[in-house]
Amino acid sequence: MTDDATADDEGLAPLPGSEAEPEPFTYDGGRVDPGETQNVRYGVSETYLGEPIRVPVTIVNGARAGPTMFLSAAAHGDELNGIEVVREVAHEWDHTDLAGTLVCLPVLNVPGFIAQQRYLPIYDRDLNRSFPGDPEGTSAKRIAHRIHRNFLEPCDLGLDFHTSTRGRTNTLHVRADMEHQRTARVANAFASNVIIAGEGPSGSLRREATEAGVPTITVEMGEAHRFQRGLIDRALAGTLSVMAEFGLRDEEAVAWPGWRTVVDGSAEKTWLRADAGGLVEMHHERGSLVYEGDAVCTITNPFKTDSTVVEAPFTGLLVGVLENPLVYPGNPLCHLVELDERTRRALEREGERTSGGPA
Repeated sequence: MTDDATADDEGLAPLPGSEAEPEPFTYDGGRVDPGETQNVRYGVSETYLGEPIRVPVTIVNGARAGPTMFLSAAAHGDELNGIEVVREVAHEWDHTDLAGTLVCLPVLNVPGFIAQQRYLPIYDRDLNRSFPGDPEGTSAKRIAHRIHRNFLEPCDLGLDFHTSTRGRTNTLHVRADMEHQRTARVANAFASNVIIAGEGPSGSLRREATEAGVPTITVEMGEAHRFQRGLIDRALAGTLSVMAEFGLRDEEAVAWPGWRTVVDGSAEKTWLRADAGGLVEMHHERGSLVYEGDAVCTITNPFKTDSTVVEAPFTGLLVGVLENPLVYPGNPLCHLVELDERTRRALEREGERTSGGPA
């Protein structure tokens, strides 16, 4: 992480009027000077045939001094929405006035991406439980080490994009360690309605990057195996808001989402799970407000002679819901998080505006 005498007290953005000189971005085997952009295919491992496995990286180094920010996606190879966010920032945005550096990593898990599966095909390992990596460890940890050391650790902040796993979908939300001041600043700047607080699992990119001094958030959005344009556009707006907050795009404004809830350890949250096998009819979409006792979904057998109604145990927001309508007992149906009264009323008002008036 950059330790610049011109940085503010949080070490993430130059002070107004700073005369710091822009610096080159370096990695093992390469250098990107101020005002330059490079597209790199960086070797992180080898196949069974000894051919290189290369991660695509675009480095945009602005002509003006500022923070270094990474954008990463597809740590799970079937999570595609974030890929398009990172590609559009790297290749479609005008970075003429960029203050700082963008390190854009659209596909971290190249073998999983090629196979269109979540984990590394090499022994089915989870790349997002392998950071910060180990140069002498498992194949997953060696890949993570190369990525972390060269492209994450040199940065000042980061956004890591994910989707739900196959068969489920998430509303757009942020996951972040809100007890870490600098990470909370990144999370708030992204301007999502929902932030789920927590440091994240051991070995996850965001937790290990944050512990290495690079405050990082996870952005969850949608479902695997597809591009969802509406969610991609909202994530692009959040990315621009973060860049404005930290001075990379000082001509832009930091966004406010209209309402926000931070779900911490004191809030009630649960995955509702099926108590019966069968076919599921969801009665609400992701992002819906449901009230205690509402029927969230119904599970029926093939003959529709038996049915099980699953009710909301408390009033809250459906952050994630089932997409694949087939379940065994114990399978997750939806992720429900509690809302405080103020947030609930704001969400109700938003629903009234959307529908044209109170129900």
